[in-house]
Amino acid sequence: MSKRSLTIDLDPKAYAAVRGLEKYISESGLDKIHYKLIKIRASQINGCAFCIEKHTREARELGLSEQRIYLLNAWRETKLYTEEERAILALTEEVTCIANKGVLDETYNNAVALFGEAYTKAIVMGIVTINAWNRIAIADHWPLN
Repeated sequence: MSKRSLTIDLDPKAYAAVRGLEKYISESGLDKIHYKLIKIRASQINGCAFCIEKHTREARELGLSEQRIYLLNAWRETKLYTEEERAILALTEEVTCIANKGVLDETYNNAVALFGEAYTKAIVMGIVTINAWNRIAIADHWPLN
């Protein structure tokens, strides 16, 4: 893999803009475990090794079990995730892969029924934010720590 200039070095304002999204998320009331599940699942879909490593490590520090981390990409096949987490993961997959079929009304409305409109919007913004980080990390070739 070739070495590339980092966005943070070439355009700190662009990097700061995405950090602004993180600040918004931290003030939105989005649960930390919910956000870690979003970050890990979106990063798995996008193939972002840097983000998968970072967010699985941080999830362990928050108390997320190894089993729940390992089985996240097969969440539909297990009962390890709550109804709320399943709704978040479904929304994460549809927003991350938005070109496939958009965000289905059933998926979105289920999240609203479980969380309310405001929290659902925070979930969507969390998904948008990690997708931005994934794309920057992959395009810049961020190395694993």
